[in-house]
Parts: sequence; C-alpha cells; structure tokens
Amino acid sequence: MAKAARKKASKKDLILQKAAIMFREKGFAATSMRDLAESVGIEAASLYNHIRSKNEILEAICFDVANRFNTNIDSLESSDQPSIRKIESLLRFHIKQMVEKYEEVYVSDREWKHLEDPFLSNIRSQRRNYRKRFAGMIEEGISRNEVKKIDAATAVLIMLHAVSGIESWHRSRAKINAEELEENMIMIMIDGLRK
Repeated sequence: MAKAARKKASKKDLILQKAAIMFREKGFAATSMRDLAESVGIEAASLYNHIRSKNEILEAICFDVANRFNTNIDSLESSDQPSIRKIESLLRFHIKQMVEKYEEVYVSDREWKHLEDPFLSNIRSQRRNYRKRFAGMIEEGISRNEVKKIDAATAVLIMLHAVSGIESWHRSRAKINAEELEENMIMIMIDGLRK
C-alpha cells in the first residue's frame, strides 16, 4: 500500500517555522531578517518575496495560535459535557499545544507585546476575553456543584502559568514522556478543582 504524499511546506510556512524558533531563542527584537534568511537558507532580499516584514511574521504566528485556541474553546462551550470535563478538555488542549507546537505557542505567549496596533490591541483583547471564557467554564462548574468554590479568575491564571511552565520540560535532559506529563498535570489541576 502506498503512503499518502505529505503536503510539502511552502517557503512562507518554512519562514514562519524558522522565525518561531529564532524568536523563542533570541527574542523578537534581537532577531534580524538577515538572521532569519540565513536560517531558511535564502538571501535576505529573497525573504521579502515571501513576507513583507518581521512584524508580519509575528502577526501570523500570534493570530494562528489565537485562532486555534479560540476555535477549541468555541467547540467546548457549545458542547453539553459536564463543566469539569470541559475544563479538562481545555487543559489537555493547552498541554498538547505547548508540547507539539511549542515554538509557536511560546512566541505567541511571550512576544505578542511587540505587535503594533491595531494588532496589539486585537491580541490583547483576545487574550483577555479568552481568560474570561475559561473562568466562565469554572464558574459554570461551581454553579453546577462540580467544582469547588474558588475564585475562577485566579484558578485560570494558575493553570495557564502551570501550562506555560512546560517550557522547562522542553529544556530538561531527564524528562518524562509527553503522555505522562499530560496525565500528571491533568491529575494535579483537575483533582484540585473537583468537588
């Protein structure tokens, strides 16, 4: 049986992947277009055939990540699952994104402040609304007697910071596998919420 052919990444996709790595390693401000072109293996002038600016790259990374997270929370909010299950599903999505799409998620989480308006205002608003929606799931769980009476906004901040801590797992030399990491984090966070 023949294997399905993989879709070859476009040059722009490759540029975005390499940029995410460089923005994570060096930071957005310290990464030059020349550095990026060298990483991709093309002349700096050729880079502009695929992308207009470094800011456009950051915009693409940040809004792609935001769209994935918003699409996921949309589907969870409209589901009829128990609230605690929705929260667990949301956390599993966050963990998987941080494990599998680490560079992009890291950049989106840490470098978004370098965006320029109107993109900066847009992403700031999306981040704030996302945290409110996440807190709404917790509040729904409290009202349904599935979740302990806690401050939902504080719980969201704690959980999101715990997930962003997966950065240290990526750097660790003696680390558990991704599945064990996910199960450990879910057990700690969901059991901490469950009534």
